[in-house]
Amino acid sequence: MAAPLCADESRGSVTNLPIPRFVSLKAPEGNVRRGPSLSHRIDWVFKRRAMPLMVTDEYGHWRRVQDAEGAGGWMHYSLLSGARTVIVTEDLVPLLIKPEQGSTVNAYAEAGVVARLGACSESWCRISADGHRGWVEKSNLWGVKPDEIRD
Repeated sequence: MAAPLCADESRGSVTNLPIPRFVSLKAPEGNVRRGPSLSHRIDWVFKRRAMPLMVTDEYGHWRRVQDAEGAGGWMHYSLLSGARTVIVTEDLVPLLIKPEQGSTVNAYAEAGVVARLGACSESWCRISADGHRGWVEKSNLWGVKPDEIRD
């Protein structure tokens, strides 16, 4: 059963998936255009595979996306993946063995690290990057909604 929509969430006119929603960059790089067609000018080129992006609109085969810093535009849907990733927003965030303060530290993640997103509770998410994994406070991540719960 699908999760209920938040008050500020709508559905995409093309996919009927929630808007906004998080995806990741499938390709090693992707052109971000001013509008939803190949005839529109390229404003940005994202060059970080697996970078999390937020989809804010849909038009045909195009998705309006933005990154953690708010930069974005229109990208072809074939450059995007449903695989969930996050960016660590604070420096030297501890990856804990258990989702609780005072738990044993497994590793530390620097700001800007892109990690694969696993399970999330109300306040914690399990992430993995470069062979390290652990629980991180959700407030230290971009690419997951504050109220999002994942199994």
